[in-house]
Amino acid sequence: MGRKAGIASFVGTSIEWYDFYIYGTASALVFGKLFFPVVTPAIGVLVSFATFWVGFLARPLGGIIFGHLGDRVGRKKALIITLLLMGFTTVGIGLLPTYATIGIAAPILLVLLRVVQGLAVGGEWGGAVLIATEHAPKGRSIISGSWAQQGSPSGQILSSLAFTLVSQLPDESFYSWGWRVPFLASAVLVVLGLVIRLSIEESPQLAKLKETGQTAKFPLLDTFRHHTGLVVLGVFACAIVFSASYFKNTFAVSWATNELGFQRETFMTVVLIASITQFFVQPFGAVLASKYGVRKIVTILLVAELPVMPLMFLLISTGSFAWSVVGMVLATLPHVMFYSILAGVLADAFPARVRYTAISLSYGLAGTLLGGTTPMIGQLLLTASGSILPVIGWALVTVLMSLIGVRILLTRSAQRADQEAAEPAVAG
Repeated sequence: MGRKAGIASFVGTSIEWYDFYIYGTASALVFGKLFFPVVTPAIGVLVSFATFWVGFLARPLGGIIFGHLGDRVGRKKALIITLLLMGFTTVGIGLLPTYATIGIAAPILLVLLRVVQGLAVGGEWGGAVLIATEHAPKGRSIISGSWAQQGSPSGQILSSLAFTLVSQLPDESFYSWGWRVPFLASAVLVVLGLVIRLSIEESPQLAKLKETGQTAKFPLLDTFRHHTGLVVLGVFACAIVFSASYFKNTFAVSWATNELGFQRETFMTVVLIASITQFFVQPFGAVLASKYGVRKIVTILLVAELPVMPLMFLLISTGSFAWSVVGMVLATLPHVMFYSILAGVLADAFPARVRYTAISLSYGLAGTLLGGTTPMIGQLLLTASGSILPVIGWALVTVLMSLIGVRILLTRSAQRADQEAAEPAVAG
């Protein structure tokens, strides 16, 4: 059952992340022109990135809502609802009239649909991680959690491929209907994901809590009352996961196509190559951590990210396709292997009765504060300074945040595990 749960987690998160990533790509390439045409192109991109951030603002609320449902009623039911919600919303964006058709109502509706997307993905990730890790054999949570993490590169590959294909269209066709195709294609993926998710069983740990009457009545209240410090550490630990992803997949797309002279389809190919690399390399992080120790491997990976993140920006700035691929791939390797480990780390940090709420809140707040803001902050720093150096500086800060956060989180988790192991002995 553990393998089946892992596969179901992987397929579901792939679809959810596909939906979420295509919005980021469209915000870099399309939305500024079609939904905010009354401002200058640079401001249009900035406002478009602000709507991108709106989805992240809603993620903690989604984590709270679906975390409560997942901790009280069931992980499986919460995951089915988030999948349907994301699918309907994404298709809705694909059908949305633009500013030229309905005026100011177009950006308003775009923002509202983005909020719903944020709610859905805010509840999705935590449940997917728990379906995988809570079905795992003892000591295998890091490996099992990596199944859910594989959904991110898979979703990115699908979204990059979709936009790479439609980017081949002439501009008139691309802006009139081509950009809508990736959004509408979500309907097919959602049906596939729904069939798979309906076939899985409920988490055995939650089932046991329900049988013994130990589920939390108010998971959010319990989380803040007993685990606030761990949530803050979880936010820090997630920092590089979000900043690196959206520096590469959203900010860099806009910067390269608007400032550096890259053709749209050319740079989308760069992103696609990096995403494919991520898919194949990412699982090795969990494998290495299981073999050599989580603390050692996450430290090595995050220290390695410090030089390769600046290198990525500098190589993209050459305007060379080949060097951009090299830079993007090198910067991808350390943080994606860290990402494969992160799910298991967060799942092990919290008790089962509040685990869905707690890890969703940690991940959602990190997305709000450090993910959705990344393209916007990057664009602000670039516009204000005219240089990529301040952008690089901010990227390095987020790497250091993750390094500090995850090391302290692992220490706290080990202390909690030791206390829980000692309790039966004391009672006896």
